Amino acid sequence: MARVIGVTQGTVRTTALELDINDPNNDIARIAVLERHKKTGRIGLGYVANFGLTRGAIASTVCHDAHNVMVIGARDESGPADMAIAVAHLAKIGGGQVLVHDGKILAEVPLPIAGLMSDQPLDVVADQIELMEQTARDFGIAIDAPFMLLSFLGLSVIPDLRITDHGLIDVNQWKQVPVAL
Repeated sequence: MARVIGVTQGTVRTTALELDINDPNNDIARIAVLERHKKTGRIGLGYVANFGLTRGAIASTVCHDAHNVMVIGARDESGPADMAIAVAHLAKIGGGQVLVHDGKILAEVPLPIAGLMSDQPLDVVADQIELMEQTARDFGIAIDAPFMLLSFLGLSVIPDLRITDHGLIDVNQWKQVPVAL
């Protein structure tokens, strides 16, 4: 059993779930936050439920409030490798958002200005975002605006359970909690 961040369509609020991460009937994916500003090496690891990611990985440097790297990967055996490729690709392009499957970059929105803003014209960025959202749906993600939701999973002031580069945070108790129960 583990503490799992539960997400819900239409809200950035999460729920604190206790689930068997080995039960294939549970919609669970891996999640990690990597500190990217001071080279501390801090990485928070955990699980997220109900995101709908069935394969590959998605990652973003738009991650409120600290704008670290947030990555979610499928629970299957390729998930960790795709997560690592997604994070490495974000470092290579200077930040942004990316979708990876089987080691291949399928869609990206480069955000080279602090990992938060594009230097491209609006129509180019709009096309990139449209491709990202379609590819996310192809990955099984049914949540509207998955990258928007992803960007709020590290904001440790909105209840109930969040993840930062320090680990899993129980917002209601305002303390770090272990993943394993």
